[in-house]
Amino acid sequence: MWLHHGSSISHGSDAASPATTWPALAASLAGVDLINLGLGGSALLDPFTARAVRDTPADLISLKIGINLVNTDLMRLRAFTPAVHGFLDTIREGRPTTPLLVVSPLHCPIHEDTPGPSVPGLTALGAGRLRFRAAGDPADRASGRLTLAVVRDELARIVRQRAVDDPHLHHLDGRDLYGEADYAELPLPDELHPDAGTHRRIGERFAALAFAARGPFGAGRPPRKGSR
Repeated sequence: MWLHHGSSISHGSDAASPATTWPALAASLAGVDLINLGLGGSALLDPFTARAVRDTPADLISLKIGINLVNTDLMRLRAFTPAVHGFLDTIREGRPTTPLLVVSPLHCPIHEDTPGPSVPGLTALGAGRLRFRAAGDPADRASGRLTLAVVRDELARIVRQRAVDDPHLHHLDGRDLYGEADYAELPLPDELHPDAGTHRRIGERFAALAFAARGPFGAGRPPRKGSR
C-alpha cells in the first residue's frame, strides 16, 4: 500500500477522472494500491495530517510539500523548517523504517521567485477564464517569505541532513516530474494546476523514478492485494 499526501494537484484538480490523477496513474503503472491523501488547498504541514499519515497502515509514504504553503503565504522560512522536521518526526514515531519520499514542488512560474498569496487575475476573470497570479513581492524573500525555489532548497537540505540517520528517507525534486521545458510544452491552464495530459506525464515520470528497481520505492514495493 502506497500512501501519498499532497495538495489539489495530488487530489486531482483538472484531471480527466479520479483514475487519471497523477498518483492514480503512477500507482497503476507500478502495480500498487494507493491511498491518496491529497487535500485541495490544505497541504499545510498540519500536525493532525502527520498523525493521520503515521496511523494509516502503508508500506510506502510520499509527501509532496510546498505549493500550498507558498500560495497561501502561510508562514516564513523560520517557521517552515521546524514545521517540516516536526511533520517528519511525527510520521517516524509510528513508521520508523517505512520508505518515505519527500517531493518538492513542480515548476510553477508565478511562484518560482515570487511569494504568495495566489489571487485570481482580474483581467482573465473579466474574460471568463480563471488564471492565478502571485500577489507577493520578490524583494520579501530577504525577510523569509517563501517561494518555490526557497522551499525546494530547504527541503533538499532537510532531507540530506536527516538521511544521515534515516536511510529510508528520500528526496525527489518536483521539477524532475514537471519542469521548465514541460511548462513550455504543456503550460498550466490557470498557472497553478496541471491539465489531464500533464497529470499523465507526471504520473508516468513518478512511476519511472520512484518505483524503479533502484528508486526510493523500488525495494519496498509491496505486491498488489491478491497478487503473489
